[in-house]
Amino acid sequence: MPHEDRYGLPLSTSSDEAASAYREGVDLMLAGWTGTAETLERAIATDPDFALPHIARARVHAFYQQGDLARQKAARAREIVARRGTERERSHVETLALAIEGRLPEAIAAMSKHVEAWPRDAVVLSLPLGAFGLFAFSGMADHDRARHELCERVARHYGEDWWFFTMSGWAMTENGDVVRGRTVTERGFNLRRANAHAAHAVLHAMFEDGSIEAADRLVDEWIPAYDRAGILHGHIRWHQALGALEHGDAARALAIYADVLQPSATQAPPLNVITDGASLLWRLAAYGHAVPKALWLEADSAAQKLFPKPGLPFADVHMALFAAATQNSEALAARLAVIDHRLAEGKLPAGPVVPAICRALAAFADEDYAACAQMLAPVLGEVVRIGGSHAQRELIEDTFIVALMRSGDLSRARTLLDARLHRRPSLRDRRWQAAMG
Repeated sequence: MPHEDRYGLPLSTSSDEAASAYREGVDLMLAGWTGTAETLERAIATDPDFALPHIARARVHAFYQQGDLARQKAARAREIVARRGTERERSHVETLALAIEGRLPEAIAAMSKHVEAWPRDAVVLSLPLGAFGLFAFSGMADHDRARHELCERVARHYGEDWWFFTMSGWAMTENGDVVRGRTVTERGFNLRRANAHAAHAVLHAMFEDGSIEAADRLVDEWIPAYDRAGILHGHIRWHQALGALEHGDAARALAIYADVLQPSATQAPPLNVITDGASLLWRLAAYGHAVPKALWLEADSAAQKLFPKPGLPFADVHMALFAAATQNSEALAARLAVIDHRLAEGKLPAGPVVPAICRALAAFADEDYAACAQMLAPVLGEVVRIGGSHAQRELIEDTFIVALMRSGDLSRARTLLDARLHRRPSLRDRRWQAAMG
């Protein structure tokens, strides 16, 4: 009897052990759980001519910015699947390889065609989903809606599936349907508790509906079972630190930073290392709390090694936070020169919002709050193009509101806060309102 994956798709291996290890490895990857790489390596060792574990392993390498290893594994998967693989497996390997190589438009086109033919290929369907997925980093202004609509189109193929509930629920939440999104995500979480992506997605829904205490309890109860090496361990604690800031508890936020986010402590993938660290420290300072300069300098030093060159707008914006906070105008100018050049050549899909944010952050750090607000005002509606989640991107709106308050433009600040409080409750926003009288 031919082997199949958990979704009933045939696998080109005759080895029971390789098929079993591949199924387990994919589930661990889709859950963001530890043991993924080791399990996929076991599948490879058992049947080296089984292409799918190679490309799945390449994707895990890519998560950790291990580009050379990822491309090598992708090349090996292409070679194998060309001589031993079904049409579905060839398309699967090619689509993932395009994503690994950073060929986003081609990867999105290949993904769309593949999902149309094989909607239950969850590994390929996972590519455009999530805050760091193909859609989020495509420069699209409507990637929240695109993710949600894609999930709606294929939902009938998944039934009661823990992974699909996780990702479709998160897509609903990010697209503004928070009540339904939380309900669907919690269904997925309850089906498989050893699922970091589900815990994360529930925290996003709780962030959006103002359930700060419930989110804090969830992390405290759930995180002990999740290894510190887990791909989302630090980021889930980052969410807890945001909750602490809602209560104005800077000491707790800094303690979380020291425990799991600081470069010397974190085991997160490079993109999370720079984005979680920079955004938390920036929020602390913008909200009026003292941040030791040594923390910024240490984090900046690590970030410069991880992302020395421009390329990914979401990373570039967070690198601008480091440059602004450390007053490193030369680093920011060098990064902006490349970004401006790409923009002029039409090679920056996210568009002019990227350099505008970077320059506004520098103005904020220089205490030129009026200039910061002036730069951000025209592009606030385009911030979504940099990717990431709404919770992550809210840092830009927070910076804008603080800049308005500090420059004396209280009317516009109140209008923005009123709109945000209408959308979701926020203790911090209420404190800001009270401070303005």
